[in-house]
Amino acid sequence: MARTPIFLLGLVVIWAALAEAEYMIYKDATKPLNSRIKDLMNRMTLEEKIGQMTQIERGVASAEVMKDYFIGSVLSGGGSVPSKQASAETWINMVNEFQKGALSTRLGIPMIYGIDAVHGHNNVYKATIFPHNVGLGATRDPDLVKRIGAATALEVRATGIPYVFAPCIAVCRDPRWGRCYESYSEDPKLVQAMTEIVSGLQGDIPANSPKGVPFVAGKTKVAACAKHYVGDGGTTKGINENNTQISRHGLLSIHMPGYYNSIIKGVSTVMVSYSSWNGVKMHANHDMVTGFLKNILRFRGFVISDWEGIDRITSPPHANYSYSIQAGISAGIDMIMVPNTYKEFIDGLTSHVKNKVIPMSRIDDAVKRILRVKFTMGLFENPLADNSLVDELGSQEHRELAREAVRKSLVLLKNGESLLPLPKKATKILVAGSHADNLGYQCGGWTIEWQGLGGNNLTSGTFSFHLAIQILLIASICFNGIKPDKFCSDCPTRN
Repeated sequence: MARTPIFLLGLVVIWAALAEAEYMIYKDATKPLNSRIKDLMNRMTLEEKIGQMTQIERGVASAEVMKDYFIGSVLSGGGSVPSKQASAETWINMVNEFQKGALSTRLGIPMIYGIDAVHGHNNVYKATIFPHNVGLGATRDPDLVKRIGAATALEVRATGIPYVFAPCIAVCRDPRWGRCYESYSEDPKLVQAMTEIVSGLQGDIPANSPKGVPFVAGKTKVAACAKHYVGDGGTTKGINENNTQISRHGLLSIHMPGYYNSIIKGVSTVMVSYSSWNGVKMHANHDMVTGFLKNILRFRGFVISDWEGIDRITSPPHANYSYSIQAGISAGIDMIMVPNTYKEFIDGLTSHVKNKVIPMSRIDDAVKRILRVKFTMGLFENPLADNSLVDELGSQEHRELAREAVRKSLVLLKNGESLLPLPKKATKILVAGSHADNLGYQCGGWTIEWQGLGGNNLTSGTFSFHLAIQILLIASICFNGIKPDKFCSDCPTRN
């Protein structure tokens, strides 16, 4: 009987391995999205699935951690940077290092890196800083906000990051709320109009795209995050993270409209609010997260917690973390911004699943949504960033756009004591107060650091009061009846 040569057997083994690789549908960008998701899901272990649901802070991340725990996402908290005044290239190298760890796992599922970019790429040195949402709302110019979203996307991508925790579509109903500056308006209709920033960040969703499905238009765009779901701007007495006491009709008519529009525009993710609605923590509210957002609004992206959001389900926070994991995941949150105690979270969630406290169907729903966003973004095809966009960071074109936004956001509340027109013979104009010559104070919160910084050394920029003086002078000209000059096309007093 003839024997098969050993080298032929070796060839058969190699051929079989290559054939197996060819049948990894999830790696084939030409296959339908749902087929890719299904194929990958069928290959994943529980450990790999829970890893995808875990978002950790860059300070505790490493290539080894990404590989060993199958981590699905990393973030920069407010002020968390690779080094002080880090360049775009330094950011790219850091993100790619984490990504290489993720890609080295058995299935090579890329991680998604997220960052707060709430008024430009505000954590990054020399990035363009735009007015906060309260100023942009005063412009009443959705097209301007869309252009700012597109510019922000380019600058974020310039640092190798594909995901932003923006926009904040809170409807601030009490000015005592310390985060009112993050709200476009107390008017839900104006907030709805300003969701055009989603299209700026992600790109315009195709006309035939199914509603509720996430959309990101390529490597110059980023996945957006509508936040904080829902009612964060309506808490009693404006107390941060407090209780929003309002009827269901009031919640849906005042605080929900921005989410309707964002979902229609294909927003990729939604972040849950720290606040409560009529005494129920939003991070534990199954009715609003799963029942309304996922089932009624048909949102198909993923739902993410806020920073240590599930910890704060209990008082004091983290008092019963096992319960918090159960309550948050059962409510319908798909990705948990842990951000530091990831081993405790992974162990706790694994235990709940193995003990049938949380059904496998809930885990599968979460992972499916996370993978849908990652596939839609093209992360599987282009997981690593390059230096092709580094010149977009703080570009002159973006700074001119920021100046336009400042001009349009300035509001003359009242011409008291006949302030305008300014005297024709005035030789000096006094700009007084702690913010007059302080770049940090003018930029406000979420600038380089989470709560911002005072002083003139935190980043590079041009003081807004120069523009304010320009507007006063132009307004003065208008009040004097002199023919307007070229600046008047952007002047908020033009009407």
